[in-house]
Amino acid sequence: MVQTNENHFDLIVIGTGSGNSVISDEMASWRIALVEEGVFGGTCLNVGCIPTKMFVHVADAAETVRHAHQLGVDACVENVRWADIRDRVFSRIDPIASGGEEYRTHRCPNVTVFKGHGVFVGERTVVVNNQQITADRIVVAVGARPHMPDVAGLNRVTVHTSNTVMRVDQLPKHLVIIGGGFIASEMAHVFASFGSHVTMVVRGDMLLRDHDHEISSAFTEMVSARPNIDVLLQTKPVSVEPTEGGFALHLDNGTVLHGDTLLAATGRIPNSDTVAASAGGLALHPDGRIVVDEQQRTSVAGVWALGDVSSAWQLKHVANHEMRTVRHNLLHPDTPRSSDHRFVPSAVFTRPQVATVGLTEAAARAAGHDVMVKVQKYGDVAYGWAMEDTHSICKLIADRTTRKLLGAHIMGPQSSTLIQQLIQGMSMGQTVDEMAHNQYWIHPALPEVIENALLG
Repeated sequence: MVQTNENHFDLIVIGTGSGNSVISDEMASWRIALVEEGVFGGTCLNVGCIPTKMFVHVADAAETVRHAHQLGVDACVENVRWADIRDRVFSRIDPIASGGEEYRTHRCPNVTVFKGHGVFVGERTVVVNNQQITADRIVVAVGARPHMPDVAGLNRVTVHTSNTVMRVDQLPKHLVIIGGGFIASEMAHVFASFGSHVTMVVRGDMLLRDHDHEISSAFTEMVSARPNIDVLLQTKPVSVEPTEGGFALHLDNGTVLHGDTLLAATGRIPNSDTVAASAGGLALHPDGRIVVDEQQRTSVAGVWALGDVSSAWQLKHVANHEMRTVRHNLLHPDTPRSSDHRFVPSAVFTRPQVATVGLTEAAARAAGHDVMVKVQKYGDVAYGWAMEDTHSICKLIADRTTRKLLGAHIMGPQSSTLIQQLIQGMSMGQTVDEMAHNQYWIHPALPEVIENALLG
């Protein structure tokens, strides 16, 4: 194993998702090592947020056409060119990933790129490709990976995850999805919209079960009503075996599902074990996340962690926020900043779209708040009425005493956009009355759903 002074750096960054953005122009005088085993850009760019939303955008277009007859426009989806859809997505994404690697490798003279699997072998000591490197500071940003469910025979069949299912050669005829969360719901929408028959095998009693109960229940009802999606609740896969052209999945209720494509979407696991975080002295949570404080510092001096490997929120916007905290604290150790996780929003880009921030009603009551709740239907405001929307809702939860908004949950078109004004109001400490009255609301735009919910 080679070890020289040349192998000591001012900073080592492991992971090129949000971790890549830690490196700034202000660090031009630092010697920096950037370690990446796979494709540059991380989960979001390559197999997560961005490609999935590009597929969702096309799926939404197809569903809009299919439902246009309700508005007096007769139209149909004649064909879905899967290969063209897939290739449009990745012909745009793959060059960004390769361009990021080329930039760091050839245009950043103070950065040494180590292409390989990096593991800790001691405090602030990492081995990559049999080469030991050390640093005064290390940032761990290696993300998470798909969890594989415990199903007998799973190793005997081809099992896709969100990492691979978007690149399949053929559009599935029958896609079976194990799971009922974010990824399962988005992929069910995408492939069902493209013409696949989809069966969701869900161990819980509803989809998106971590959301507010009223939203989860309504969402489950709507997805279950879609003609080419079957939702099997309170059902567990027991075993699977290969068949000609596909597989047979045996369920705990005695049912056997025959399909040609199997997708496991049962959550994600922090990659702390893949970098041997414990060998680097880093304390871990029971679920494998690296323990960090509000400044993103780990239990080892000079080592920070950010994103899915340490965060309770596996969300790109959280990783980016934590990256900015780490970057500031690396550059300005005498005036450190803390990450702000008070109001972390999320969205599920499916049909219907779901967005949420803050507490659910059950969590707010359990926390002892004197709760007041308003559920506003889209169809009761002018634009929702024009859309003939009879299902979408906005649910707001506030504290009766402080008049502060505790949680917002929206299910319906543009919910990921509509919720932003509520996130801002919560972040600025506004009461529901101030949010409702201290600004104009454009009539008859869809934000009137939010206005009416606040007034309620």
